[in-house]
Amino acid sequence: MPIRVVAHVTARPDTIDQIREVLLTLIDPTRAESGCVAYELLQDSADPTKFTFVEEWHSDAALDAHMETDHFQSAVARATEFLGAPPEIRRYNLVA
Repeated sequence: MPIRVVAHVTARPDTIDQIREVLLTLIDPTRAESGCVAYELLQDSADPTKFTFVEEWHSDAALDAHMETDHFQSAVARATEFLGAPPEIRRYNLVA
């Protein structure tokens, strides 16, 4: 069953550019993963410190595998110093 993910990332006001740069490094390698259906990065127009990933994965296993990839682990390690709050990552199942 496909899995949808909404992941919120908040930068400190002084690190918006740095966090954007780190988050953008995830796009191409993640989209190339076999279990990835969709992977988009959004930035809040009212509050530029807020970024949101909207994702779709073939399965929980595919998402779990993504979270173990080198590019994901590297981005998490690099982003930590720029975060204004802990990331909020939620998995969803399509209801209708």
